[in-house]
Amino acid sequence: MTTTPDSPVLASTTDSRPDRGTGPDAVLPGDTAPPTPAADLVEGTVPASSAISPAEPGGLDMDVIQELLLGRWAAERRQARENAKDPRLHKVEGLPMAEHRERVLQQLGLLVEARAVQKAFPAHLGGEDNHGGNIAAFIELGSADPSLQIKAGVQWGLFGSAILHLGTSDHHEKWLPDVISLKLPGAFAMTEIGHGSDVASLATTATYVPETDEFEVHTPFKAAWKDYLGNAALHGRAAVVFAQLITRGVNHGVHAFFVPIRDESGAFLPGVGGEDDGLKGGLNGIDNGRLHFDRVRIPRTNLLNRYGSVAADGTYSSDISSPGRRFFTMIGTLVQGRVSLALSGAAASALALKGAITYGNQRRQFNATSDTHEEVLMDYQLHHRRLIDRLARTYADAFAGNELLEKFHSVFSGESDTDDDRQELETLAAAIKPLATWNALDTLQEAREACGGAGFMAKNRFASLRADLDIYVTFEGDNNVLLQLVGKRLLADYSKELSGFSVGALSRFVVAHATEAVVHRSGLRRMVQSVQDAGSERKSANWFKETAVQRALLEDRVRTKTGAVAQALLPVARKSRAEQAATFNRHQTELIDAARNHAELLEWEAFTRAVGRVEDDHTRQVLTWLRDLFALRVIEDDLGWFLENGRISPQRAKTLRQYINRLAYRLRPHAQDLVDAWGYAPEHVRMDVATGEEARRQNEAAEYYRTQRASPEAPVPEKSLPKTSGRR
Repeated sequence: MTTTPDSPVLASTTDSRPDRGTGPDAVLPGDTAPPTPAADLVEGTVPASSAISPAEPGGLDMDVIQELLLGRWAAERRQARENAKDPRLHKVEGLPMAEHRERVLQQLGLLVEARAVQKAFPAHLGGEDNHGGNIAAFIELGSADPSLQIKAGVQWGLFGSAILHLGTSDHHEKWLPDVISLKLPGAFAMTEIGHGSDVASLATTATYVPETDEFEVHTPFKAAWKDYLGNAALHGRAAVVFAQLITRGVNHGVHAFFVPIRDESGAFLPGVGGEDDGLKGGLNGIDNGRLHFDRVRIPRTNLLNRYGSVAADGTYSSDISSPGRRFFTMIGTLVQGRVSLALSGAAASALALKGAITYGNQRRQFNATSDTHEEVLMDYQLHHRRLIDRLARTYADAFAGNELLEKFHSVFSGESDTDDDRQELETLAAAIKPLATWNALDTLQEAREACGGAGFMAKNRFASLRADLDIYVTFEGDNNVLLQLVGKRLLADYSKELSGFSVGALSRFVVAHATEAVVHRSGLRRMVQSVQDAGSERKSANWFKETAVQRALLEDRVRTKTGAVAQALLPVARKSRAEQAATFNRHQTELIDAARNHAELLEWEAFTRAVGRVEDDHTRQVLTWLRDLFALRVIEDDLGWFLENGRISPQRAKTLRQYINRLAYRLRPHAQDLVDAWGYAPEHVRMDVATGEEARRQNEAAEYYRTQRASPEAPVPEKSLPKTSGRR
């Protein structure tokens, strides 16, 4: 199949056979140049970087920084980056939705040919059992096209992973080979119109019919229709459908079922229907849609029964007796989506900062210090503050994401897979994913603004990337709902420490535990004694940069806020469910605030551990400044709380912003190196502002004005003429 930018896609949009037009010579919708051969895609493993050489005098050890940023699976990330250089995988800005969808479908075929999708699947099915490496590779697809990244995530990270983790060996053998090869494109049908994040309350039912040994899948009303599903509008042939399992008149809660939805021609099967969600705010290379089921029958064996089974006579059985625990165990197996988005958010922020900081180091504006030379944008305090602050935060996102990925791999590989490990993984993912994805949107917007009008041009990708990543903050769990989950875990952990107290004693203990006791125990009492600091900005600054002080401030904030919510909930602990819910609702924002603070503490800790692994003194010093900037910006954003609660003295608070400015000034000469250390090549960035073209324009202009100043014919500025009295 060949197309030009002005020609329609010739193939039927209902024909999603993966073998169509994905060979070495394929031209994808939107291509304007001959494609590179499929052999240019990397197959196999790219060797890890060679032995790290010592840093140059005064320079940063870029190799060490890059290894820290890329983490344990650096080789898999580099391999994926080599693949992402292929122009056939790149997003074509402005491509019509239908052509974009077709292009992305065929790009999935290219990934299959390059053996880039098998890492997480079992070795006996051609995979590598490499769960961490799989997500590490997935992250890098975002630099090519976020639609490609997410559609690949739907096919192999959601649809395929649900079969892998919720099904049994029979299911694996029957369906996974075709899922891996893309012969069987599929959808992940969990979300309903009426129940987004509330998965336990899904209304779709799967009722067992013993007479025919089948389940009957049914959406009883429109709010129960499955919605926003990738692959549902056009390409999916089957779906993993989450529904309430009913047998012998008992609802055993949400389970997953394999349900065929289309025939080979692309037409819906009897009883299955759907709608195209149409044009979205971003990610328009994915065919999102709705599905509904009118008493669709599927074999009993299509129940993905790793955690719950139904016998031929309708008897239900499970190794997990508690329905609640069984539900959370099943849902917990799907946590990889949140892990993936957390690291993808950090990667998108890095791309944005690569473009904006490169441009800021070349673009000149206004004659602030010289009559003949304009200033580089990055030399203005506001400009380097707005970008370097976010650079520090992006490093924190990356280091925390790497530790989250390590935890994910240890659980899913079986290295460390206890109930406590899984709960810790779920909580970590629910904490880090919101910060990294919110930060990505903020960073993309700020980077766009920092590039002025150029940043709004499609060829510089900021607006496009922000539109595509917008949905990351609400899918795989709305960020605020995820933070509420974290907050509830904080309350649970807090209550364990206080078990055994009577209600009255507990109330008195919580008050003390959340205030003065914490101050004394953590050594924070000395921070409210500001007399010694009077007139000494240096003492205050030195205090802020102490690692122990930063840790104590951030830890105490989480503990105190959590304790305050716990204290508010105590009086209704034994009252009606309605009273408990009403009280919780009155303190919901406080709990989510504490959870977000907890996530910031986790990021600070990950950053600190990363810095501790650096041996080169100068590199460690620069990364320590970057860590300090992250910590103090977090504290500055909540400075009112620290002052109100006596954790920071007014004297020290006065010096905080000045010291933050000083840190950003120290980091300014290293900003370019710190974004270059991510290792993104021009094929990944693809922004005109990062090509060096601006530097060439500036040099041309500077040479023009230099020549003009040297010329006797150069016009004289009016303001340089002698003043004369009267009218001219």
